[in-house]
Amino acid sequence: MNLKEYGRVLRRNWVVITACTLLGLLAAAAFSMLAKPTYSAQTQLFVAIQSAGSVAELQQGNSFTQARVLSYVETARTPLVLQPVIDSLGLQETPAELASSVSAGADLNTVLITIAAVNSSPVQAAAVAQAVADSLITVVGDLERPDSGAPSPIKLSMVTPAVAPTSPVSPNIELNLLIGLLGGLIGGIVFAVLREALDTKIRGEADFVEYSKAPVLGGIAYDPHAAKKPLLTQTAPQSPRAESFRQIRTNFQFANISSKSKTVLVTSSLPGEGKSTTATNLAMAMAQAGQRVVLVEADLRRPMVASYLGLEGMAGLTTALIGDARVVDLLQPWGEDELFVLTSGRIPPNPSELLASEAMSRLILELENTFDAVIIDAPSLLPVTDAAVLAQKVGGVVLVVGAGKIKTQDLEKSIASLGLVEANLLGVVLNLLPTKGPDAYAYSHYSYNSNTIAKRPSERTAKSITGSHMRTARRSAKAESDYDTIIGSQP
Repeated sequence: MNLKEYGRVLRRNWVVITACTLLGLLAAAAFSMLAKPTYSAQTQLFVAIQSAGSVAELQQGNSFTQARVLSYVETARTPLVLQPVIDSLGLQETPAELASSVSAGADLNTVLITIAAVNSSPVQAAAVAQAVADSLITVVGDLERPDSGAPSPIKLSMVTPAVAPTSPVSPNIELNLLIGLLGGLIGGIVFAVLREALDTKIRGEADFVEYSKAPVLGGIAYDPHAAKKPLLTQTAPQSPRAESFRQIRTNFQFANISSKSKTVLVTSSLPGEGKSTTATNLAMAMAQAGQRVVLVEADLRRPMVASYLGLEGMAGLTTALIGDARVVDLLQPWGEDELFVLTSGRIPPNPSELLASEAMSRLILELENTFDAVIIDAPSLLPVTDAAVLAQKVGGVVLVVGAGKIKTQDLEKSIASLGLVEANLLGVVLNLLPTKGPDAYAYSHYSYNSNTIAKRPSERTAKSITGSHMRTARRSAKAESDYDTIIGSQP
């Protein structure tokens, strides 16, 4: 991963990183509040040699004293020094337990010994430090006294007596909060990187281009209202959703310019990626551009187009394929643009065989001779073979990729299955893209007020997604005229 990809990972997981940082901060704050405060008191001793000799003797004695200081530091935590402290203060501890709360040290090249004691009581801490220093003075005097009974040549003097501290040394709230903050931040970043490494879902265009070289025809941002209002005509003409489909229409026309076939198949890898709404809205967008378009509902397992458009779905594609009616008699006009729909008809027990039949090939050819564009809504690629079978009969395939819905391995299988049947993959449409964050997909567009935009006749027609819409659409003079023209052009 390069620096740019790491930046995208951080932006994509900023909520998790922020949550981990706050969690670390709260944990540090809770620990600081619940931890029992401890106090540290210190005292300092000066080690000197008692000599009145020459300067050379004094220098030699000073070197001797510095060498002995380290031994005195170790002696301060021995039972010989600590037991008298326990006895004098009446402590309920053993020398080993007291040693864990007492420390001694000496600065380099000095003859100063610092003794510190830690306790939950500041007064007790000062008392222990003072008692240890006094006991060490006595013990060193006894240890260094010559056998002859002469005074000890080493003298320890207290230069800094122990004083009860006013503030605890632990917990250090500022330090704990800083450690919690940095720990939570680092933990959040590590979690985000691991999550990104293990996450195989396609979440945006950047993820898609890593796994496929197929061109991206456009993207459609997630719209929470799309479930209730899936149609292009149900949104404002200058809305981002409408702009998205217009751009997809334009890019699709350029991608399909070299194909002699007028038929394009719209499919997806898995159900729920939005292929049916994409196919329907693409057909609407092309019809609004002045083309004569037919939308064929070839998903014979989970047909949705008839429901979206409020059309009769019991007579349609399957009816034509088994020869019960002519195609021209089954086409249903929709709206006031030159858009006609061939619904699925009754769901058959053998969808794959019907779609692979010669009758389906003749039907596609018949529609191509009448319309400028034929859009086929096909089933998903991975669950069934219907789409792969149909892909061999059309000029191109548009693959709808639902952001956050499909994993990379499923996408690779879908593209591979299209390659096996030598299908012409014109490009992909990225659907359900987030509206915010690093994977956001949005168009800049002129501001508009949806309340002041006059509704087109087709929008008024699209509002009625009921059985009455069929009669309203047939009463449209322009739609009926186009319908009669198509019927009359057939042999």
